[in-house]
Amino acid sequence: MSITQITWVVALVVTVVVVIVGLIIALIRVRVGAGSAHVEDKVAEARLEAQRILARAEEDARARAEKQRATDEEELGRQKEAVDAQRARIAQREERLELQAANLDERERLLLDREVEAKRLREEAQEVEDQAWSDLTRLAGLDRTEARRQIMERVEHEARRDAMMLIRDIEIRSREEAEWRSRGILAGVVQRMSHEVVKDATSTVIELPSEHMKGRIIGREGRNIRAFEAATGVSLIIDDKLPEAVVLNSFDPVRREVARLALESLIVDGRLNPTSVEESVGKAESEVSHAIRDAGEWALLEVNLSKMRPELIELLGQLRYRTSYGQNVLDHLVESAHAAGLLAGELGVDPVPVKRAALLHDIGKAVSHKLEGSHAHVGAEIARRLGEDPEVVHGIEAHHNEVAPRTVLAVLVQAGDALSAARPGARRESYEQYTQRLEGLETIATSYAGVQKAYAFQAGREVRVLVDPRQVDDLTAGALARQIARQVEDEMQYPGRVEVTVIRESRYTDYAR
Repeated sequence: MSITQITWVVALVVTVVVVIVGLIIALIRVRVGAGSAHVEDKVAEARLEAQRILARAEEDARARAEKQRATDEEELGRQKEAVDAQRARIAQREERLELQAANLDERERLLLDREVEAKRLREEAQEVEDQAWSDLTRLAGLDRTEARRQIMERVEHEARRDAMMLIRDIEIRSREEAEWRSRGILAGVVQRMSHEVVKDATSTVIELPSEHMKGRIIGREGRNIRAFEAATGVSLIIDDKLPEAVVLNSFDPVRREVARLALESLIVDGRLNPTSVEESVGKAESEVSHAIRDAGEWALLEVNLSKMRPELIELLGQLRYRTSYGQNVLDHLVESAHAAGLLAGELGVDPVPVKRAALLHDIGKAVSHKLEGSHAHVGAEIARRLGEDPEVVHGIEAHHNEVAPRTVLAVLVQAGDALSAARPGARRESYEQYTQRLEGLETIATSYAGVQKAYAFQAGREVRVLVDPRQVDDLTAGALARQIARQVEDEMQYPGRVEVTVIRESRYTDYAR
């Protein structure tokens, strides 16, 4: 609302008020008549009231007009700021557009220059080619077609020769690279496998709350300990040299685990008699049965497999309590599955069936003491009977070469099995066997003429042979390495392979005086 409009509104309000006041005065005069003093007083009061009303109306109108003016000015200020901001953005856009237009003009100019230069170079090249053909035909006395044919034949002959040499070089490099890559893949898989080192696990030590508990475990006339050993099949050794502890000893880890759980339950319960011993052993056997199923399911989750028959899961769990050369069989299966899966991934093979076959390849060990045949054959029959894929069954059956491996899956299962079994610390062997194998390797190497020293490294996987350079030349050194390797193959038992390295070194010494 503008100031002119506000002025008109104020004038209109004042006029209305004056008219109303006049009407009031006229009405009073008509009713009471002129000449009355009381009436005159009333009229005077009415006039004063009218003046006051008029003054208030004028003041209110001025206040509203002032407020409206301030509001209008504030709104105008905001609109002006918005317009200024819009103008600034438009100016920035115009500046960017001008810059882009300049860049486009420059690019167009450069393209035109390059096109002109390319055309000039093509024309020069054509002139050079025409001149070359002219000179060639003039000197050789041939026409252009015959000269082209002879040149093409010569180029083709040279290209064939170069191609044959290139193919031979590629074959050599391919063989070298294949060997290098295979070693790299195996090394990478071994490094990515991180598992515990095997430990001796034929005995279990149970701590007692007090030395007095030993007598309660023995019982009156040894009844408790006899009942415990009869129910569990485990030897309970009580030795005064071992304070506040007893030892459970058994070659069967399942029995030993049942005995451990039962004895710990009896110690906590405090009731030690033949009846409570039988009850505790029964509960412990139930717990171990549940633990077996849990172990089988853990193995599946560990290698990311699913949908396996409950019977196979049960057999896998039983292997948690069995060992092979001191290595836990279930841990070995999980390691083998990991290794075989990693190798399959490196070779672009589907890792799921490979891991499945590797996880099940020793499943026959869970029942091989109950059935006739090797554990590979027994495991394959179990897997076949329970509906496993024929490729998986073949991988189980062929992992010890009792059946020739016919598929990549079977070879990968063998590789995973070997990686898990042969890695350092995976399987236990006595110190005497270990030293005998190393001494045997060194003895074989030093039995040849010209050998000065021989050392076995890397747990017997490498033999370094130092020879006398005066007796063994370079050609003889290669033959010597092969002879030592063949004798090691014939006379020694070892996992993996043994690398034989013959070192021939000539030294010349003089002194500066």
